[in-house]
Amino acid sequence: MTKIFIDGSAGTTGLRIRERLEQRAELELLSLPEALRKDSKAREEIINEADIAFFCLPDAAAIEAAALVHGNTAVIDTSTAHRTADGWAYGFPELHGLREKISQSKRIANPGCHASGFISLTEPLVHEGLISPDTLLSCFSVTGFSGGGKKMVADYESDSRAEELDSPRQYGLTQQHKHLAEMTKISGLETAPIFCPIVADYYSGMVVTVPLFRKDLKGSVEDIKAVYRACYHSAIVHYEEYEDGMIAGNALSGRDDMRITVAGNEDRILLISVFDNLGKGASGAAIQNMNILLGLDETAGLVV
Repeated sequence: MTKIFIDGSAGTTGLRIRERLEQRAELELLSLPEALRKDSKAREEIINEADIAFFCLPDAAAIEAAALVHGNTAVIDTSTAHRTADGWAYGFPELHGLREKISQSKRIANPGCHASGFISLTEPLVHEGLISPDTLLSCFSVTGFSGGGKKMVADYESDSRAEELDSPRQYGLTQQHKHLAEMTKISGLETAPIFCPIVADYYSGMVVTVPLFRKDLKGSVEDIKAVYRACYHSAIVHYEEYEDGMIAGNALSGRDDMRITVAGNEDRILLISVFDNLGKGASGAAIQNMNILLGLDETAGLVV
């Protein structure tokens, strides 16, 4: 039986991973008593006892935890700490060459939620030469408040919450968002995009949009669609046309799949990714990566 340890299971992502894995009879979940949760020696022992360890920790703590691994334990890190680090496979298997790297790796960095949406739209187009690596892009991303963690969830669900939480709020105003490094590197871009994330008053789900001018495209809109159809045709990530003219931020809330689409017109094109920030944007992606490591059906334990 495969032994699993979740380091940091009290946070939003860690809790969701634990809830999912508790339903899997083929897995044994290891745990520490509350009194030993921050004991380095106890954590080191249980991490190295596990076949797979999930790190659901702040960046600094994830780096410390990775240093504790000295055995054959595979690590899936959900923090930002290792997403652009050498020796770590980026955990978005639908991208070119990454599924094989994930299946053979002992160090997997789970993607960020906003980053998943952006990279899913841009990496295939850069890879196929439809947009140049030196293209200057922008991105806006609307997400539910669960992506902000336990404190933000508590703020939004409080009976005495601030009036400003009733409206969408843009953040990352300094253009220093922590997802920008992976958005740039994994996409194969030379310059980070202008990124405008927005949190709104609903629990989960997100829509990530990358606008593209015709002059920056080496091809046509139909070429973009053809690339997406060729790249994304699984139960987890797939291309889909939208006909009703509107896309809800919570369209895939509670699910683990991602829908890619193209809107706009021949001159001003919208590349759009729709998914759940807690699903393909966090715990769902982590479970998918675990399934790949174990040689299982990628959709096992997922809602797709």
